[in-house]
Amino acid sequence: MTTIYGIKNCSTMKKAFSKLDDLGVAYEFFDYKKQSLDTATLQNWVEKAGLDKILNKKGTTWRKISDDDKQKTETDSNFAIDLMLANPSMIKRPVVIQGVRLLVGFDESEFDKLS
Repeated sequence: MTTIYGIKNCSTMKKAFSKLDDLGVAYEFFDYKKQSLDTATLQNWVEKAGLDKILNKKGTTWRKISDDDKQKTETDSNFAIDLMLANPSMIKRPVVIQGVRLLVGFDESEFDKLS
């Protein structure tokens, strides 16, 4: 089974949903705004993909946090994880899990491999 994590109204998520539908990939959707992501899951993603790939530094939420907090994410991954759990829009979207495969962000060529 494939699970896609993100925020329903995100434009990147809409591209991902459309691509999965076009490929005929059945999936479950985990909406960060309606469900709470647990610490262990987020830690696992960070271990597999790296904090730089999981932490969304391009969004408005990132721009709103203090420079001290931004700096602290560079040296303290637990702080960064707690920050993402408190502010799920700081998690890169989408995150797709299919078996042992973990995709972060929308890359059409990588999504093509999910079919």
